[in-house]
Amino acid sequence: MKVRTRFAPSPTGYMHIGNLRTALYEYLIAKSQGGDFILRIEDTDQKRYVEGAVDIIYSTLKRVGMNWDEGPDIGGNYGPYVQSERRNIYAEYAHRLVELGGAHYCFCKNTEETADSDEDVPTESHVKLKDPCKHISLEDAQKRIAAGESYVVRQNINKKGTSVFHDVVYGDIEIDYDELDEGVLLKSDGLPTYNFANVIDDHLMEISHVVRGNEYISSTPKYNLIYEAFGWTPPIYVHVPPVMKDSQHKLSKRNGDASFQDLVAKGYLPEAILNYIALLGWNPGDDREIFSIQELKDIFSSERLNKSPAIFDITKLTWMNGCYIRNASAEDFAAMAAPYLKHITRPIDREMLCAVLQPRIETLAQISEQTDFMQDISDYPLDLYDNKKMKTDAEVSLRSLQLVVPVLQNAQDWNNESLFETLKTVAQENELKNGQILYPVRVALSGKATTPGGATELAVIFGKDETLRRLSLAIQKLNDRK
Repeated sequence: MKVRTRFAPSPTGYMHIGNLRTALYEYLIAKSQGGDFILRIEDTDQKRYVEGAVDIIYSTLKRVGMNWDEGPDIGGNYGPYVQSERRNIYAEYAHRLVELGGAHYCFCKNTEETADSDEDVPTESHVKLKDPCKHISLEDAQKRIAAGESYVVRQNINKKGTSVFHDVVYGDIEIDYDELDEGVLLKSDGLPTYNFANVIDDHLMEISHVVRGNEYISSTPKYNLIYEAFGWTPPIYVHVPPVMKDSQHKLSKRNGDASFQDLVAKGYLPEAILNYIALLGWNPGDDREIFSIQELKDIFSSERLNKSPAIFDITKLTWMNGCYIRNASAEDFAAMAAPYLKHITRPIDREMLCAVLQPRIETLAQISEQTDFMQDISDYPLDLYDNKKMKTDAEVSLRSLQLVVPVLQNAQDWNNESLFETLKTVAQENELKNGQILYPVRVALSGKATTPGGATELAVIFGKDETLRRLSLAIQKLNDRK
């Protein structure tokens, strides 16, 4: 049997990290075994539908390199791939399930209050609903429906004892049938709940492996009863533990935790995010941590998925993102950096700027933070020139800058190596430490004690005219202090 997995998100907003990790594991299970990865949109909870959310799903998956083989936009042999377009299919199977004894028609008021939404975590009341409608004969129920009475289809849990099923991550699992609630499968508007739609769609689309959060383990016996009633074989289950904010709280967009889009906006690379979340619940069997998506496809095994929850560590992600930035080609980094350098409109050596930035940053957002002085220098405090380590103060700095300006005015080769040797010579000839020359130049050019490049690198970035202008302004500021 060909391996077929599906990612079935609800279009309710941005892509949160847990959802993206689930999609990744589904993708890797399929692709590591030469199978198909299907995209299905579960939009039966119309109250939570967000305009534009489907496009976010498309763009996110494409951005991280998880292209799907079948889906709403490209079609396939098992469509439609949007649940709201499959209404007639669900109705047909819901009525058939009633005829098979696996469900019944319910006419009770407010009966949908217990229905699971398509994305909400399944909840079990542990007190089975005693639905009086369960005892209505099929013939009488059909007459009431024909008369126009509103109804839902509710599952029957007729078995006693224990349900036993196997999960790739957790092994054999046992759950008492008495713990299962006879939930709504088809709502009065003709749309299914998650508990019904996922079974029908997974069977009809020939899904071989179902990957979802471990909060759905308790509902799996209900799904298996539906499979059993129709005489179908359940898929292979792969339940994964949640991604946690800390030891007590799940990572959740509702609680303000970062989504994929949030992280990208903060300067994290899509490929680094994907690499990091792959390791949140899975291990490769060795100490390696950096993987491309192709490398993940080559080595992924669902048997290495962990049972324990994984804690999202932004520090570790930041470190990994820095690795990706440093490993990028100079051309690729320049393209990444370009949107973060738009605030600089003056002529500068952008190639040199990118060269000094690339090994020094861990997120692209740090580019703006580290280059805010490039356009215009701020009115910085003169005590920046006081540096015990460099043995500088305002007086030493003024002397150093006055020595440097005429030498730089006569400089013929304006490159980092030549300028560095020139300033070293100025220090030696005037019996000063290198830092007593280089540090005041850095502060004069940037208005900061620390910068992404050294004094001569900044001089190259700014060019000769702007360098001399800033040095002259610094001399004037220091003279005015006297």
